[in-house]
Amino acid sequence: MAKGYWVSVYPAISDPERLTAYNRLAGPAVRAGGGRTLSRGGRVVAHEAGITQRVVLVEFDRFEQAVAAYESEAYQKALVALPDGVERDFRIIEGID
Repeated sequence: MAKGYWVSVYPAISDPERLTAYNRLAGPAVRAGGGRTLSRGGRVVAHEAGITQRVVLVEFDRFEQAVAAYESEAYQKALVALPDGVERDFRIIEGID
């Protein structure tokens, strides 16, 4: 079975304190769904149209598990806390089996 990944890129964060509140809820929800954070806000070397702002990468054992974790009640509660001032490009992608 192919792994699943959450890939989030944050082009703009105007309220870092509220993003921290989201992270306090999202972290436990991700772990409860079987996710492992591989990278969160580390160094980025961008090429072509890439951006250097915050990038988050979360790994799940299966693609379906990644989708289910996003749809979970716990993660949906975390999304409510995500501030309007945060611009985020979020994707769930399937790894190569």
